[in-house]
Amino acid sequence: MAEAESIIYLDHAATSWPKPPEVIEAVVRAMEQDAANPGRGSHQMAVRASRVLFDTRKSLAKLFRIHNPNDIAFALNTTMALNMAIKGLLQPGDHVIATAIEHNSVRRPLEYLKRALSVEVTYVELGATGEMNVKQLERSIQAKTKLVVVNHSSNLLGSIIDIAAIGEITRKRGIKLLVDAAQTAGLVDIDVEAMGIDMLAFPGHKGLLGPQGTGGLYIHPDVELMPLMHGGTGSQSESVEQPTVRPDRYEAGTQNTPGIAGLKAGIQHVLHETIQKIHTREWMLTQRLMEGLSAVNGVRILGPALGRSRTGIVSFIIDGADPSETAFILDQHYKIAVRSGFHCTPLAHGTAGTLETGAVRASVGCFTTESEVDTLINAVKEIKQHYS
Repeated sequence: MAEAESIIYLDHAATSWPKPPEVIEAVVRAMEQDAANPGRGSHQMAVRASRVLFDTRKSLAKLFRIHNPNDIAFALNTTMALNMAIKGLLQPGDHVIATAIEHNSVRRPLEYLKRALSVEVTYVELGATGEMNVKQLERSIQAKTKLVVVNHSSNLLGSIIDIAAIGEITRKRGIKLLVDAAQTAGLVDIDVEAMGIDMLAFPGHKGLLGPQGTGGLYIHPDVELMPLMHGGTGSQSESVEQPTVRPDRYEAGTQNTPGIAGLKAGIQHVLHETIQKIHTREWMLTQRLMEGLSAVNGVRILGPALGRSRTGIVSFIIDGADPSETAFILDQHYKIAVRSGFHCTPLAHGTAGTLETGAVRASVGCFTTESEVDTLINAVKEIKQHYS
């Protein structure tokens, strides 16, 4: 534990750490007191476990301005939620629009459906910084376009897409809008109704500060999906078909009650701190990091320019240095945890022009300090001197 505490952790885009103490306490309390199977019994412990799930749905509904908490289905992660939405909605011959910064959690299901169901996919090109011209997306709409999938913020570039502008277009055209909020849930304000979002896929373990193995999918009441999984739900057990009632229809099998208890505590932390304060603080930290790295000759920063809107992600390349080697040196010599490589998003690397090299990604979190950011800047300066 002492060794972990000495690490400067700048990999929050992968998963947040450390978790607030109340998150850990909630997980332990659920294991000790509410460890029965939710929805699978009427005894007191099972009822308490069910209450954990419902109370967490209510907290999520408050955060994302969702009218009915039962329109939220829990999932293991954003990847599972995206698969639930994409595979549950699209049919043979449908057309779907995505962007050229999508994560593999969107691209791979779409490419699979291209082969399996002859679904047609259009990837809208963006500028090298990951910023979108919404009119270009509108020009890609066809008569058979059924779905638009948008990465709210690139996990490589940190750019933030104007979801409300896209939602206005999709609502007008009768097209469903799926938003990948892997890098924005808990960090950027999201209002599903005001932004025209039909489905919102989100992780529990990043900006919401919950445990890994948690996440979910908001499904608008007008959207009907084919369930990704079929099985026991604790309701309508006499039927051979999956229940029609939400959220049971989309939640086959036993849920991660302790993890979801921790997720609720994480959401409460976010609600208490407020999205605005969290986002403003992380933006200031990224600006500080970008200013420091920009002063180092031979360092290229990806994504929106200094002063422009972005999430807490700063990816960069040092001239003459392999990104994987840079990350290894930062870890081994400076005890700074970052991520290198292609970040499960070759589309975004193609957009940024780094498909041949990859990049180093530093990402701040709600507990990151200015001192930690400055330590990374100084470390990069020393590494660049070594390669000069």
